[in-house]
Amino acid sequence: MPSIVFVDHKGSEREIEASVGETLMLTAIKNSVPGIDADCGGACACATCHVFVDPAYLDMLQEPGDMEKAMLEFAENVQANSRLSCQIKSSTISKACALRPRKINSKSLAAHA
Repeated sequence: MPSIVFVDHKGSEREIEASVGETLMLTAIKNSVPGIDADCGGACACATCHVFVDPAYLDMLQEPGDMEKAMLEFAENVQANSRLSCQIKSSTISKACALRPRKINSKSLAAHA
């Protein structure tokens, strides 16, 4: 099982084992990772699963598809290492991958309180 390291905004790391083939968004939701809301349920229609992938791990991921690129155009604080976690399957991860959810908004805090 691939390991995913979610890093919160205070710098605390939480390593979670993902099921093979599962999206990183689903792994985050199943494990109540703050900052990943997944309002569309993984349909690549909202960008509320926006994460920043540690640049050291970007090369192991497939390039974002056209739909993901289009959704990221509407996301806030997009960076070169921005991805939608609903579009990253754990089967593409060969070693622990570090992700930082986008800035947590008040809706995220309420959902994970």
